[in-house]
Amino acid sequence: MSIRDVHDRVFKALSSSVRRQILDDLRDQPLTTGALCAHFPELDRCTVMQHLKVLEQADLVTVVRRGRERWNHLNPLPIHEIHERWIGPHAALAVAKLRRLKATLERQD
Repeated sequence: MSIRDVHDRVFKALSSSVRRQILDDLRDQPLTTGALCAHFPELDRCTVMQHLKVLEQADLVTVVRRGRERWNHLNPLPIHEIHERWIGPHAALAVAKLRRLKATLERQD
């Protein structure tokens, strides 16, 4: 799978507010699927499981089974890779442009 395909899967997974909320819920600690379902009373278990599947396919969530429980863990590395590839460089460019604008405006005073 190409890096483009990997990034596409991550962006697809992040496009849903439910999936972003699941990732937020998993930020501090792993949770069982049942606990995640309880966070979304408006959704049935099957729908939550479908969202988790998309997150797993994007490697944003890893699953560990303990007996009958399915523990979901956040994998922050794909988000970090997106940040390093897209957000960081674009933010640095924007900040550099703002610095130049500020310096130009200060010279005009």
